[in-house]
Amino acid sequence: MPFLKEPEYTHGKTGKTAILLINLGTPDAPERGAVKRYLKQFLWDQRVVEIPRPVWWLILNGIILPFRSGQSAKKYATIWTKDGSPLKIHTEKQAMLLKGYLGERGHDVHVSWAMRYGSPSIPSALQKLKQEAYDRILILPAYPQYSATTTASNMDAVFSHYQQVRNVPELRFVRNYHDHPAYIEALRQSVLKHWQQNGRPEKLVMSFHGLPKAFLLRGDPYHCECYKTARLLAEKLGLTKDQYLVTFQSRLGKAEWLQPYTEPSVQQLAKNGVKRIDVICPGFIADCLETLEEIAVEVKQAFLTAGGKEFHYIPCLNESPAWLRAMAEISEQHLAGWPTMFTAGMREEQKQQALISRAEAKRLGAPH
Repeated sequence: MPFLKEPEYTHGKTGKTAILLINLGTPDAPERGAVKRYLKQFLWDQRVVEIPRPVWWLILNGIILPFRSGQSAKKYATIWTKDGSPLKIHTEKQAMLLKGYLGERGHDVHVSWAMRYGSPSIPSALQKLKQEAYDRILILPAYPQYSATTTASNMDAVFSHYQQVRNVPELRFVRNYHDHPAYIEALRQSVLKHWQQNGRPEKLVMSFHGLPKAFLLRGDPYHCECYKTARLLAEKLGLTKDQYLVTFQSRLGKAEWLQPYTEPSVQQLAKNGVKRIDVICPGFIADCLETLEEIAVEVKQAFLTAGGKEFHYIPCLNESPAWLRAMAEISEQHLAGWPTMFTAGMREEQKQQALISRAEAKRLGAPH
């Protein structure tokens, strides 16, 4: 059969709504084999690398995977926790908390999560929602700024899965929220909280994940959305143009990427006499290898070695209450028109069930 088997249909069941929070992905373990599998899936995505497939197959399998897998595994090992990958832990907690926040707002909505690369996969998460009879699904990306390499790749995976499904649910996609007031406010509160505890820097560096410059020239709006996020955050913080700097990190290969690059930029700041900088990564909603190792370790060392005296990394939004409220507000706007609200006839214990996830996330260590 060309389609997956449908679950048994029961007449009289009311429709149910779910949100699927999708993050980029992470290896299953900080080991060479696991990292190689993850990188192979990630870097083979034509949304991520647009080089012709035969040429790229040789480069990927002959050069990158044999050498980069072991190096990346060592870096992952430095940030790994007893509960696993920080990215996976934060994504799971965010999903649990979002369900609770939406429940408090009166929404009977299930929230699950998946990874574009790695596990749990998008197909497995969607198939589970199918088995549990959810027929309205909102796809919420963990990427505030739209890019074909991330948000559109999520869409590819969702549509590819439903090519195998006979009874496709109603779907909605959050495209971006780079300028959403609640997201900007969550960033503002994160920075101010850090400054209240540690004082202010001479320069705030806003580091976003990089992309090849060619993607910008071909029409990807990511670069512009990053700069808009930075401008809005700077305005909310009352910063002048010379008090903050936008940079791009995580360059791969020798081609030109979006500039200025983060590490050379902070080195130049140090050489110019700047003694303290704070770095925030607004494009990541959860701490991961690119923030905890690349920024908080490698970029910090580059700044200090170049003559800087004090470096502070401001953590990602993770499970901050302001960010969870923002996630709920963003979701609520995209759920508009769907029958998600608890009805007057529902028993109180049914509504309380939606709040269990928030209590469980708090028990696991998320902030109140």
